[in-house]
Amino acid sequence: MRNEPNQELKKMPFREIGLPVDVRVRDLVSRLTLEEKISLMPTRQAAVAHLGIPAYRVGGEAAHGVAWIGEATVFPQPIGLACTWNPELIEKIGTAVGTEARVYHHRNPEKHGLTLWAPTVDMERDPRWGRTEEAYGEDPHLTGRMATAYVKGMQGDHPVYLRMAAALKHFIGNNNELDRLSCSSSLDPRNLREYYLKAFEPIITEGGARCIMTAYNSVNGTPAIESPLVREVVKGEWGLRGFVVCDGQDLSQTVNYHHYHETHAESAAGAVKSGVDCLTDDPELVQAAVRQALDEGMLNEVDLDEALTNVLRVRFELGQFDPAENNPYAQIPEAALCSKEHADLSLRAARESIVLLKNENSVLPLDRNKLHKVAVIGPLGDVLFRDWYSGSYPYTITPLAGIRSKLPDKEVVFREGCDRIAFQSRQNGRYVATTQGVERLLVADQTQPALAEAFDLTDWGWGNATLRSATDGHFVTTFDDGSLSVTAESAFGWFVKEQYNMAEQNDGSVELRSWNGQPIAVDQDGELRASAEGKAERFEKRVLADGLAEAVAAAREADVAIVFVGNNPVINGKEEIDREDITLPAAQDRLLRAVFAANPNTVVVITGSYPFALNGVAEQVPAILFMSHAGQEAGAAVADVLFGDCNPAGRLNMTWYRSVEQLPDIMEYDIIKGKRTYQYFDGDPLYAFGHGLSYTDFTYSGLSVHQPATGNEWEIIVSFDVTNTGSRTGDEVVQLYVRAEASRVVRPIKTLRAFQRLTLESGETRTVTFQLPVRELAMWDVIQ
Repeated sequence: MRNEPNQELKKMPFREIGLPVDVRVRDLVSRLTLEEKISLMPTRQAAVAHLGIPAYRVGGEAAHGVAWIGEATVFPQPIGLACTWNPELIEKIGTAVGTEARVYHHRNPEKHGLTLWAPTVDMERDPRWGRTEEAYGEDPHLTGRMATAYVKGMQGDHPVYLRMAAALKHFIGNNNELDRLSCSSSLDPRNLREYYLKAFEPIITEGGARCIMTAYNSVNGTPAIESPLVREVVKGEWGLRGFVVCDGQDLSQTVNYHHYHETHAESAAGAVKSGVDCLTDDPELVQAAVRQALDEGMLNEVDLDEALTNVLRVRFELGQFDPAENNPYAQIPEAALCSKEHADLSLRAARESIVLLKNENSVLPLDRNKLHKVAVIGPLGDVLFRDWYSGSYPYTITPLAGIRSKLPDKEVVFREGCDRIAFQSRQNGRYVATTQGVERLLVADQTQPALAEAFDLTDWGWGNATLRSATDGHFVTTFDDGSLSVTAESAFGWFVKEQYNMAEQNDGSVELRSWNGQPIAVDQDGELRASAEGKAERFEKRVLADGLAEAVAAAREADVAIVFVGNNPVINGKEEIDREDITLPAAQDRLLRAVFAANPNTVVVITGSYPFALNGVAEQVPAILFMSHAGQEAGAAVADVLFGDCNPAGRLNMTWYRSVEQLPDIMEYDIIKGKRTYQYFDGDPLYAFGHGLSYTDFTYSGLSVHQPATGNEWEIIVSFDVTNTGSRTGDEVVQLYVRAEASRVVRPIKTLRAFQRLTLESGETRTVTFQLPVRELAMWDVIQ
């Protein structure tokens, strides 16, 4: 808990709650010594005992729930939240996340801060980006609306205090992991103003976001940490009432990777002079760099005063200098963490995020009364994965569990579709088993195949696979000394040491390499080891059970086969790793085709962190659903949709391309020249931006477009009727696009300017009205 100030401190103006915040902040800054100011420049801010300022940590993660610090309610990934097209729902989720952040803050105020890095607002102009799961899609209007709602919920609506402070990331032109610490994004004025800045603007001007984080990349040759856009646009045009922070270790990376400066002092001076108020790097490095910059005249004390005023203003708004009884957010109880209310909200979000991509001959919803046997198939059928910025699940409901709950009296069989295998060393002829004891090291020491360790092999494509023990479910992982052990509870981490490359050789054997590419061989004691100096040994891969054959047999005997495919969020595409391709893994493609050949009544559920190309499968199978990794209730939500207890209404937030051949180079940031996103892509997509089906039908009529006779002449009124002409209650997502019929420059094919999600009962008609400001039809003129 926060220490109460003594009587002398209580008399100081910065402690007087009746004074304006800016007056209080200025008074506090004026009382700091220069050395104390330096100590407050890093994100790990030091305590200032004589003024009663506690140590504080700026930072933390909250992309779709409080992350990294323990159990918290897990909501769908942002790519899934965006598919709800429901800002009101997203605001409720933001409220839940801010509330749970407060609970952790109350537990340990100095460790768990209230300025969290979320939401991610980067424009997703390329689905190969490894961090696609973190943001809201390819359209700035949709992203701006959804992220603004999330921020409003996170920060709260109290007139004085913030529930927490949101930090938008990453400003700006950040949509590739390739060379992200040294590359430069080329943004011309029209792309910059009409696309890249558009999403960020309303989150600050309307949503009141208090913090924004600069990106690792350069923009037009200048590292984003020193971009003139920070002062000119973020602080100038948008009037950020808060502070700017750089991304992790970016102070030093400006020197080490961009080679933009020779010293950290120059980097610190350049960042602060450009408007960055808080530096995310090793605190001692930050302080030393700032101190040197002051000593050498690159910074002066006034620069620090400006930066600290911006940072401390937010700490005041969080209530850190006021009595707890004055701040309603200080009263949030422990019971709010992982509450039933938040769990219900996670379920609702997962339901609303699911997109029905295809439903030929109304295969869905499934009629449980007509089903006797259901086959659930696929590597994502009985698991829920975490991504890097996910919280720890308080519990999980997998798709298999959700489906079984709908069919308590029916037979539901599960086949993962993965081979069960054993390894035999070609070097010593022995089979691979595990040592006794807690380490369970892999060693080739068994003469009989029956004594070998059996592994379930999951092929994630592009040479990456995981090996899970059939004995206890633990994963093979590589220790730092190169030894291999069957002890990991999951395949997860910044470095996923549970993934292996298994290369098939011409003679039928395989070579194994560890997560970092080191070849695996058997040492003189028979132990399997990864070593940079060694040579990959060849192993015989003995198939103990053919996963594909088992899946086909189960599908053939079932009334319906439900196949769950997609990605593992920390393999093949994640922070630091862009995707090599946008297809499903080859093994999953084979599984889908084989199951469909065995049972034409096949439903495909894609669980993914990004759009996929489906290589013709989309034209074959009758029904396809898409959902992100949708949180703790994902299995319950997808079962609700499959069996019609929930009518799907999710809409895609990104274009689904047919192949990478429809995409330019990932470093092409000119969406006009590159014909990127639905705005400029003139090819044939697999599924269009905004696409999504329903179990009911809607018709539109009575379109009216006019300017009001009185009032604001600078807006256009668009109204029309929407009718549910089907037999079920359902949600429709109404989308308003605009386009220029004639222009002297290339203009978008269409541009989203308004949307609304509404629920209509069967036969119900509702009038929808959009008030479109004329400025929304403007273009950025680069000539005048």
